[in-house]
Amino acid sequence: MLIDLADAEVRTSGGKAAVLARLLAAGLPVPPGFVVPTAAYEEAAAGLDLSGAGAVRDLPGPSPALTGEIGRALTCITGGGSVAVRSSAIGEDTATATAAGQHDTFLGVGGAGEVADAVRGCWASLWSERAVAYRRRRPDAGPPAVAVLVQRLVDADVSGVMFTGSGDALQLEASWGLGESVVGGRVTPDSWTVSGSAVGRRTLGTKRTRVDRGRTGVVTREVEPADRARFCLTDEEVSRLAELGRRTAGLLDGEQDIEWAITGSRIWLLQARPVTSALPAEAAVPSDSAGESGVRTGTPGSPGSAIGPARVVRGPGDFRRVRPGDVLVCRTTDPAWTPLFGLAAAVVTETGGLLSHAAIVARELGLPAVLAVADATALLPDGAVVEVDGDTGRVALLGSPG
Repeated sequence: MLIDLADAEVRTSGGKAAVLARLLAAGLPVPPGFVVPTAAYEEAAAGLDLSGAGAVRDLPGPSPALTGEIGRALTCITGGGSVAVRSSAIGEDTATATAAGQHDTFLGVGGAGEVADAVRGCWASLWSERAVAYRRRRPDAGPPAVAVLVQRLVDADVSGVMFTGSGDALQLEASWGLGESVVGGRVTPDSWTVSGSAVGRRTLGTKRTRVDRGRTGVVTREVEPADRARFCLTDEEVSRLAELGRRTAGLLDGEQDIEWAITGSRIWLLQARPVTSALPAEAAVPSDSAGESGVRTGTPGSPGSAIGPARVVRGPGDFRRVRPGDVLVCRTTDPAWTPLFGLAAAVVTETGGLLSHAAIVARELGLPAVLAVADATALLPDGAVVEVDGDTGRVALLGSPG
C-alpha cells in the first residue's frame, strides 16, 4: 500500500508529498521517504463519525500488515535511523490554504511501532480543535482526508524558511537546530532579504533555544551565548539558499513558502507550498520605543489595525478567558492556539518571525499581528485597551484595565 515519495500524486498522497515528488524529479535535494496514502486513513476511519467531541479516540492505527510494510520501508530509507512523520492532507498546501501547522508533526521517530503510532497521530490531528476551526473558516474546504509523509530526518545544524517574492526578491528566516524553532514561533530568528545576487538587510534574532534530535524524539536546549550573538548563516549560504528557492519557484510556477535545513555544507529542501498571502510591506520601525510613552514596537507580522482589550494568554488554561474582540497577547505564535484567532481582534507575541506557521495563518485570516515585542506579556496589562498596527509593528497602550 505504501507509495515511494518519488511516485506521490495529490490524489493519493496529498499536496505536500506531491510537490516534493516534483522537486525530486527535477533533481533537487529532498530527503528520501514514503507515503502512507489517503486510502489507509479512509480504511481506518470507515464507519466512524469523527466530528463529535472525543470520537477520534475510536480511530485505530495502521493494521499489523501495514505496520510491517512500514518497518521494511524504514530500513530502505534510513537503515535504522530516525524519521520525520508529517501530514500531507488533501486540501493542504494549496494556492488558497496552507493549513500551516494545523496538523501534527512527529520528529525523531524510530522503529515501525513508533512510526505507526505517529501515523495515527497525524490521522487524529485532522480532527483536532485547531484543524476543525481552521476548516470552518475556509468555506471552500472539502471533506477532510489525509495521507502521511515519512522521511529520513535531517539532523540540521541550521534550519529555516524562505519566501520567494515577485521577481528575484526573497525573504529568509533561520535559527540553530531543527526547523521547529522557526516554524513553531519558538524563537525570534535571524532574517535576511535578498534581491538578485545581493544579500540586503540582515537582522539578528534572539535564538535563545534550539530543538535537536534526542535519544527518543527531540529535545529543546539553550543556545550558547556566543551563538546567540552571531548570525546562523553566512552570506554564501544565504546566496545558495536563494538560488535553490528561485529554482523551486520556477519549477512550481509561482511564489513559494519553502522549508529547508542545512547539515554540514549540504542543503535539503523539506517542503514547498504556494504563498497564500503576501508579507507586510517592510516598515521603518524604530528598534525601541524610548521617549514615546505607552508604545512598544515589534515585527509587522500581518497587516491591518485593531483596538481592543489585551488578553494575556500564557497557556491553554487561559483560553476560556478570551472573548470576541480581545487582543491576544502571548509569548509565542503557537499553531495550537489557532481557534483563538476566530475570536481575537489582533495578535501580539514576544517571539516568532514573519514566516512562522501562526503568522502565515494570521495573514490568511486577515488578522493583524505584531511579532517579537519584547516582554509583551508583562508590559501590556491584562484588560488594558491597546491598539495594534500590523503594518508598522506599533503596539500602543491606550488605557488602563477596566
